[in-house]
Amino acid sequence: MIIVIGAGQAGLAAGRELRLAGHDVLLLDAHPRLGESWRRRWDSLRLFTPARLSALPGMPFPGPGHRYPGKDEVADYLQAYADHFELPVQLATIVTGLRLTPNGGFEAATSHGTVTGDGVVVATGPFQHPHIPDLSIPPGLVSLHSADYCNPAQLPDGPVLVVGGGNSGVQIAAELAATRPVTLALGKRQPVLPQRIGGTDVFTWLQALGLVRAPVTGRLGRLVRNRDPLIGLGPRGLQRLGVRIVDRIVAAGGTQLRTAAGESIPSAAVIWATGYRPDYRWIHIPGALAGGLPVHTGGISPVPGLTYLGLPFQRSRGSALLGWVGDDAAGVAATFSAHPPATSSSTSMLNT
Repeated sequence: MIIVIGAGQAGLAAGRELRLAGHDVLLLDAHPRLGESWRRRWDSLRLFTPARLSALPGMPFPGPGHRYPGKDEVADYLQAYADHFELPVQLATIVTGLRLTPNGGFEAATSHGTVTGDGVVVATGPFQHPHIPDLSIPPGLVSLHSADYCNPAQLPDGPVLVVGGGNSGVQIAAELAATRPVTLALGKRQPVLPQRIGGTDVFTWLQALGLVRAPVTGRLGRLVRNRDPLIGLGPRGLQRLGVRIVDRIVAAGGTQLRTAAGESIPSAAVIWATGYRPDYRWIHIPGALAGGLPVHTGGISPVPGLTYLGLPFQRSRGSALLGWVGDDAAGVAATFSAHPPATSSSTSMLNT
C-alpha cells in the first residue's frame, strides 16, 4: 500500500494515478472535509487559470471553460473528484511522524493511530504555516495574515496596509481599494502579465509556448522560475485603482509601521500577504531532509519509496497548479511501478 499524505489537488491526482497503476492507496488529510484549504481563503478569490485549464486528470472542471472558477467551486470539484474515482480518503487525520520500519517500509503516526505502508507520497502542498515578519505590531492596529482574511467587512474603517506584492497581496489590495484607502508595500518587483493577451487567456499562450511544462532543470525552466510573473493586475494597475505603492516594511515606530526608506504608514489594519513557511519536522527519516526541506529530484527522494508532489517548481511551473499537477503525479506513480517497494507484501494498520 502507498500512503498519500495530503488530499488536496496533488494528493487526489496521486491517488488516482497510483490506483490506475494497480497500487493500493490510502489518503490522509488533516482537514475535516476535502477542499478545506481552498474554502478558507478569502471570499472573492478566483483562479487565474480558466476552468478548461484547471482540471485534474480524468475529470473536466464543470461549467463553461472560459470562466475563472471561485475558491468554493474548486473545493467542490475536489470533493467530486474523490467521489468519482472512489479514492479512499481519511479526513481529520493529522500525521505527526513518519519513520522507516525495520523491513524497509514506512510508518505514519497520526492523530488516530498508526498507518503502515510500502511507500509514501508527501502531498501536503506549499501552504503550511502562514508567515508574518517578526515585527512589533503597534497597539490598536488590526493585524492578520492573508490566510485569515475573508472580506473587507471584517476590517475596521480607515486605511489598510497590505504587505506583500505576490498575486494574493495584489488581489486583496484591489478588492479593498473599492471601499477604503489602501497602501501596498512591495519588496522585489515581479514581471506582470495581463490575464488576457489578444483576447486569449495568458495561460493558453504560456502552455502553447511550452513555458508551463518547461523542466526546471533546463535553461527555459530556470528562466521561468527566476522571473515568475504576476497574473492580471500589477503595481501600475493598482495605482490606477487608487492604491499607493511603497517599498518593503522593515520596522514599527510608535503607532505606525515604517518602510525601508523610513516612511511611516498610517493605517487602521495591516494584512500580511507574506506567504507561508514549510514544516517537515514530522519526517523522521535519515537523509530525507536538508536544512529542514525535502531532498528530492523532481519529487523523488533518495530514500527508496519516499516521494513528494505539489511542490512549487517541483518539475516545472505547472507542478503546483491544478491543471498540470497531474503530469507530476503520473511521474511519481511510474516511479513506484518501475521500482517496486522493498517490502514483500503491503500492509496497513489503523489503531483507533
